[in-house]
Amino acid sequence: MTLAEVLPVIRRLSAAEKLKLIRILALYLDVVEDISPLEPFKTYDLPTPYDSFGAGAVLMEALKQSNVGQQ
Repeated sequence: MTLAEVLPVIRRLSAAEKLKLIRILALYLDVVEDISPLEPFKTYDLPTPYDSFGAGAVLMEALKQSNVGQQ
């Protein structure tokens, strides 16, 4: 059975049944090897906007410039 054949049936499911299906599929993914380049129990540093005061200043200046023509 292909995904194209399954999707119409899935669309007819209730919201609760769709959530159950998501949980079941997630369990199947849990046991499959090599589904992600991320390793379990490893910490990854992700860049975030927190404490990026220079970026905030640039954005504030751009906002001010965009508001100049609108006043």
